[in-house]
Amino acid sequence: MVRKACFSALAGMLFLAGAALPARADDEAFIEEVLIVGQRAQANRIPGSAHHIGIEELQRLGHADIQRVIRQVPGVSVQVEDGYGLRPNISIRGVATERSGRITLLEDNVLIAPAPYSAPSAYYFPTLGRMAGIEVLTGPAAISQGPYTIGGALNMLSTPIPDEAAGYAMLEGAEDATWRLHGHYGARNAAGFGFLVETHQWRSDGFQDVDRGGDSGLDLEDYTLKLSYAPEDSDHALALKVQIAEQDSEQSYLGLTDADFARDPFRRYGLSSLDNIATEHEQLIVRYQWTPSDSLGASVTYYNNEHERNWFKTEGIDFDGSADAQSFSRTSWSNVVQAVNLGQPIGGVASDQLQAILHGGLDTPPGSIQIRSNARSYFSRGVQGSLTWTAATGELSHQINVGARYHEDEEDRLQRNSTYHQSGGRLHLDDQGLLGNAGNRLQEAEALSLHLVDEIQWGRWTFTPGLRYEDIDQRRTRWETRAGRTADPASRAADNLRSSRRNKTRVWLPGVGATYSPNDRLTLFGGVHKGFTAPTNAPGVDEETAWNVEAGARFNGERFSAEATGFLSDYDNLLGECTASSGADCEIGDAFNGDAATVMGLELRLATDLLPDGAVSLPLELAYTHINGEFDTDIADTDFFGDVRKGDPIPYIPDHQLNLTLGLQQTRWALFLSANYIDGVCTRAACGAFERTGSTLTIDFAGNYHLTDSLDLFARVENLTREQEIVGRQPYGARPNKDRTASLGVRIAF
Repeated sequence: MVRKACFSALAGMLFLAGAALPARADDEAFIEEVLIVGQRAQANRIPGSAHHIGIEELQRLGHADIQRVIRQVPGVSVQVEDGYGLRPNISIRGVATERSGRITLLEDNVLIAPAPYSAPSAYYFPTLGRMAGIEVLTGPAAISQGPYTIGGALNMLSTPIPDEAAGYAMLEGAEDATWRLHGHYGARNAAGFGFLVETHQWRSDGFQDVDRGGDSGLDLEDYTLKLSYAPEDSDHALALKVQIAEQDSEQSYLGLTDADFARDPFRRYGLSSLDNIATEHEQLIVRYQWTPSDSLGASVTYYNNEHERNWFKTEGIDFDGSADAQSFSRTSWSNVVQAVNLGQPIGGVASDQLQAILHGGLDTPPGSIQIRSNARSYFSRGVQGSLTWTAATGELSHQINVGARYHEDEEDRLQRNSTYHQSGGRLHLDDQGLLGNAGNRLQEAEALSLHLVDEIQWGRWTFTPGLRYEDIDQRRTRWETRAGRTADPASRAADNLRSSRRNKTRVWLPGVGATYSPNDRLTLFGGVHKGFTAPTNAPGVDEETAWNVEAGARFNGERFSAEATGFLSDYDNLLGECTASSGADCEIGDAFNGDAATVMGLELRLATDLLPDGAVSLPLELAYTHINGEFDTDIADTDFFGDVRKGDPIPYIPDHQLNLTLGLQQTRWALFLSANYIDGVCTRAACGAFERTGSTLTIDFAGNYHLTDSLDLFARVENLTREQEIVGRQPYGARPNKDRTASLGVRIAF
């Protein structure tokens, strides 16, 4: 709280000072140029499929959930878990969805996952409501944005410092006692000094009802401060970004049995009434840019992200009870839910008794229920630099980009298992357990990344050969936890060491792309590159690699644009990593070789105006994705993949997805209807009973009215038809789409 108070005081002083700053007269490009795809990147020359969602598109439907927005991009899949997108599960071109751990996540072109190498699961995701744009980059061009280059990169663009004094405020209220506030103010003066202060606040009681009382909502606070100095007559520019975010949400891993879902999909068992995740995130970015000429430019960026989380959640049950948390023999709730679905017993406990436990109608022995305090701290920091040089001779020109990044990250687990019992439908503490009994370990990674990309233009052709190098050193150290010995990380001693392991990886990743533009509107493109996923520190597990090929065409006319891309990913080894959120019954941190697999697909995008010459316009946008992902070999039964047979589908990747947005716009008002269809998916490779989600068609509506030049009113209804299919089964049971939710709001620009 002291930190936030100091931050708010500094922001207030800058806000008042900004009112006196004279506006900057010129409109020169500034240091915050961190776009990968956007307009300035001349998208037609990108040798691959690239997409940019700008501020107008973000405000059109006004979503705060990244999962609802990112489905506008063909090739992207989402595994819904909480309905708010707080910790989204995003896949690009068939890579594993879980916690977005197989794509390169960036904010302002800086790695943003809590520990991108040692623990890539995105338990932190930037607040969508404060973003000014989103970029998705795939194909050979993605090799400059590693380390995860099989699927591609997702770059979130934060609010830039305005060229002249300007401010913005948005206030929204919705059902379930939900409200959001977003505001920012910034300015630049003639001397080259600029600043921006920003906040985003989000509160909700949640759309799920916990048995016997309790919330399922969230409380999020996000603050950003930007400072910059870029004199008009100087080749040098400097920028600073400080961002902090705190979140407290009543989220659980425990889902529902299918029978309970059919009766009430928005129910939550009372066993999850204590479940809560609290997080704190801090980001510091310092960026320096030097541009001595139009043909030469360089930048250096230092970044430091620190993240802490404690997810207090119910993990499982010991049907015989336990003397203490140390000797607890857990059966996961995932297995309990599946046993009820199948009508089978577990450990001599009949299916109807298991259901009674879930419903709170059957008391359990002392020490029988485990609740884990999943306390972890992370850091992710490094220095990255790039040099761009342009040279031309006749019709031939080169734009050479050389980049390097030294990165280090860490995940420190110091977790506690406590035991409870259920009596009268309530949970009662039996044994708090020793600190560290659920994990007392440190995972570390150091990585050196290099890339070289040469964009060669020759007439209507553009060739882009590139090469990436990753040198990764990973370590894991585990300590024992015993009574009478502290588990404080500062006092971890050699005689308390349990185990250690280390893994080194060095890999070269070549790629080449090409584009051909027979005219100013049509571009043909294609490419091939070797994709890579950073490995774990688990012994005997290979890194995930795949050869990726794509070919496509894009057309940009005055009233119609379209893009079609076919792609193929040929995996040498598909990697499976055990995490709690996977729902698999395996040891957290273990990894499994999935052997060879093939993912192929088709991406289509089109945009047009059906009434281009009328007083009212009728914009139409469509994004379609077909993906066929299969295992190429039989795999003996594993705790992660299950018993896999050749031809089994890769979990959570839908065959067909369609996103259609239709608008009706006039000068002062606009109406938009968005329909999103997703095929049902297998949640395990074997796709057995109760291991599949339902096909869903979710329709959202939004309307905007331009009251004055600076004042807009808006309304939105999410899930207009109240679609209630099962959209996920992990971690522990069936999960619903967000319920129909109406909201009203106002936007003010000044």
